[in-house]
Amino acid sequence: MPRRLNDGDPGRFTSTTLLFIGLTSCLIVYAVFSTLLRPQDHTLDSAIRSQDHSRVDGGGACCRGVENLELWGPAVKWGTNFKFNSSDECCEACKVMCSGDDGPCLCDSWVFCGSKEACGSKFGECWLKKQKDVLVPARQEGGEKVMWTSGLIFGQGQGIVGFETEHGVLHVKLHPECAPHSVYYILSLLTQRHCAGCHFHRAEKRGSYWDSEGNHINNAPYGPPYAMIQGILQPEGNMFTPIPTEHCPTISRGSVAWIGSGPEFFISLANHHEWKQSYTVFGSVLPEDMEVAERIAGLPTKADVWNSVNVSVLEKPVSLTVRRMKSGQEQEKSGSSRT
Repeated sequence: MPRRLNDGDPGRFTSTTLLFIGLTSCLIVYAVFSTLLRPQDHTLDSAIRSQDHSRVDGGGACCRGVENLELWGPAVKWGTNFKFNSSDECCEACKVMCSGDDGPCLCDSWVFCGSKEACGSKFGECWLKKQKDVLVPARQEGGEKVMWTSGLIFGQGQGIVGFETEHGVLHVKLHPECAPHSVYYILSLLTQRHCAGCHFHRAEKRGSYWDSEGNHINNAPYGPPYAMIQGILQPEGNMFTPIPTEHCPTISRGSVAWIGSGPEFFISLANHHEWKQSYTVFGSVLPEDMEVAERIAGLPTKADVWNSVNVSVLEKPVSLTVRRMKSGQEQEKSGSSRT
């Protein structure tokens, strides 16, 4: 909290007063020259510190990273002269450099040292970086001995992957600021030669309970059907490490979320306020592709009961492949469509 010098005591002698004035003048001169000669730029620093961080992790305004992970890549802001007290502030600093609607992000990854004991003199260092390929971030080191926390930021038109099916492609915008562990797992699927075993196996229409925009009809029940399609994202033969619970906002139409700790997931066809904040949401289907999800939900199903809940299971599971999609800049360079 800023403090100010106490006012002078009018009962002091004139000599003391003059000495006080002289010292004050020296301090003012020192402050002015210190400001002018200070080598580092605090414009971005001030912008971050002035923001309201009480909104972090609320209403989708997240700023999370993965602990014990150090991302590599060219630095656009050197941490030796750029420090904060928390990883949230470091993440927000990167966001500030990736908030424009025109042109690519100047920062798409950040690395922060937040342990006073482990970091020592490096405590508070915030390194802002620009990846050569943000969907394949350069990883320097990982594990419990790593003192760094790292995160990704996807700008407009970036961080979009495709869930490709025979019924069409679902373009999914990933949310690394809210669900970094989940997003790193999805990015790992892009490096797989195949995703055999990844599929949708449950399909629940909106029925007459939700309108085409996902809004619940007054006085209508909440299912069944439950307005969602469910599947699994685990290639056959691959070990799956349970994903920790991350950001759990209210489920809305297009939300892509884990069931428990994965690899079971679902895509919501409606706004499910009744589900509270129970599922980690790691992405959202682009609005124009929701017709593909609706198409899958309309496929033939058979009734089943899971844990005393009536469900609709697809008669024939729908295979899916996780594909890399071109970013807006890549499309402009090649003159091709997003697929």
